[in-house]
Amino acid sequence: MTDTKGKVVGVNGNMVSVEFDGTVSMNEVAYVKVEDSSLKSEVIRIRGNVAQLQVYEMTKGIKAGDVVEFTGDLLSAELGPGLLGQVYDGLQNPLPLLAEKAGWFLEKGIYVDPLDKEKQWEFTPTAKPGDVLKAGEYVGTVPEGPFTHKIFVPFYLLGSYTVKDIAPQGSYTLKDTIATLTDEKGNDVKIGLSFKWPVKRAVNCYAERLAPTETMVTKVRLIDTFFPVARGGTYCIPGPFGAGKTVLQHTTSKYADVDIVIIAACGERAGEVVETLTEFPELKDPKTGKSLMERTIIICNTSSMPVASREASVYTSVTLAEYYRQMGLNVLLLADSTSRWAQALREMSGRLEEIPGEEAFPAYMESYIAAFYERAGQVRLSDGSKGSVTIGGTVSPAGGNFEEPVTQATLKVVGAFHGLSRARSDARKYPAIDPIQSWSKYHGVIPEKKVTYCFNILKKGVDVGSMMKVVGEEGTSLDDYLVYLKEEMLDAVYFQQNSFDAIDANATVERQKYDLDKLIKILGSDFTLSDKDEARTYFNQLRQKFIDWNYTEFEGDDFKKIEKEIDDLYASKSGKLTAEAENLLKA
Repeated sequence: MTDTKGKVVGVNGNMVSVEFDGTVSMNEVAYVKVEDSSLKSEVIRIRGNVAQLQVYEMTKGIKAGDVVEFTGDLLSAELGPGLLGQVYDGLQNPLPLLAEKAGWFLEKGIYVDPLDKEKQWEFTPTAKPGDVLKAGEYVGTVPEGPFTHKIFVPFYLLGSYTVKDIAPQGSYTLKDTIATLTDEKGNDVKIGLSFKWPVKRAVNCYAERLAPTETMVTKVRLIDTFFPVARGGTYCIPGPFGAGKTVLQHTTSKYADVDIVIIAACGERAGEVVETLTEFPELKDPKTGKSLMERTIIICNTSSMPVASREASVYTSVTLAEYYRQMGLNVLLLADSTSRWAQALREMSGRLEEIPGEEAFPAYMESYIAAFYERAGQVRLSDGSKGSVTIGGTVSPAGGNFEEPVTQATLKVVGAFHGLSRARSDARKYPAIDPIQSWSKYHGVIPEKKVTYCFNILKKGVDVGSMMKVVGEEGTSLDDYLVYLKEEMLDAVYFQQNSFDAIDANATVERQKYDLDKLIKILGSDFTLSDKDEARTYFNQLRQKFIDWNYTEFEGDDFKKIEKEIDDLYASKSGKLTAEAENLLKA
């Protein structure tokens, strides 16, 4: 705490105006004294000797004249071993411990240490006296779940530091000093297993920022093949309510080729958050066979919680992601839903009486969204290893309107757009990503020429389908009808995927390549079919064989058996493979 104090002079929802005497900084944490509790808040504007604070609790009971104490500290997250497997709110309070203290209904003004200060950690030193280190380099390690957790020189220490002494291998708590460092002026600095870092300041303790060129494999065919996401890249999933955003995030977090998954439930409805909290501990990690929660952190703020907490949850989650990236790990951050965060910005902007932008969102909303997504990236660390933070944010536009401000602001800064369609969702097509509207700037796991070839068939088939709605099937030529059937087959057997089947949901890169080549052979062939009835029957049989094939283990006995049935069925009506398809399959 500092000596700066103030008194409340106005209350407007979650915004409190405070008249202070002393020094106050932007984003400084302050506590509003109400009866027997202290409510955590953050300075968001200073005008002369009056500061506006956004309070992270319900402001009922605050009145003019109440005392406010300023801490001198910025809103920070505690970084150290013990974060994995936790469920936090936006202020990094562990919700299970909070529930133990307050019961089923959380009371305001109760705060809990983010990390267990009494737990013993097996520390192994890697630095030795005389070593010169900088912020972001590590002095030792402790085991945390399936990972080796590095103990860093705190990110806020500037310049070079010489290791004066370091604790021997053994068990230590977060309260213990594990090393003493000497700065360039000869001053000693003691460090422990954990430290704090301001959540609104990006971690930049790396040697080089790299372009996101490596594909982050999600095992979702439609994403990996057609709309890929790069490791260290950004993507967004806008879509109407009930279109499958949360299910797609669950599948991605389970099968994506990443080390750590961080879920930021920043303003989702309470029912969906409860579903996440109950299902995640039950999800089996296909990598380890244990609970997925062992490598997951959940930051939870529902839409029924104070609006200011949504903003805190976004920044807390990305700070934890950057922390694990500093260890050379690949982190996936899933924010659900950024629309609620933007609505919180709009509400606070209104209380500050700022000039509104489009649909009353603040004029600076675009820069806030851009700053959040810019914290993603792949980096090379000082020891030569690589780490990455990939950010995927869902957007919930009202009525599924992608022209609304939050979606448009997000599309300007992300590298891939996975737009969910109400029509596909209602047709029970999962994932409900619209292949016509969606796009990606990243390179995928399949050669570009093959992807383009399939896209051309998709677009031609969609055009024929639109025409058939007007003229009917009888007004369509057999050749056009075959294009339509091929597009329908591509959609049914490759775009759609059963997230509840362990084999179909987990489509490896090798299998995607193998399956697509088999599909291109069918899409690029002229078949000896006499009429539309025969064509429809034939493609229905092929499609069902392919769907059954998707449920078989790759290169297993059932896989080979159904593949032979597909080949025999193909040979029975095959005419000739086109030159373009033949060249693609040879490449």
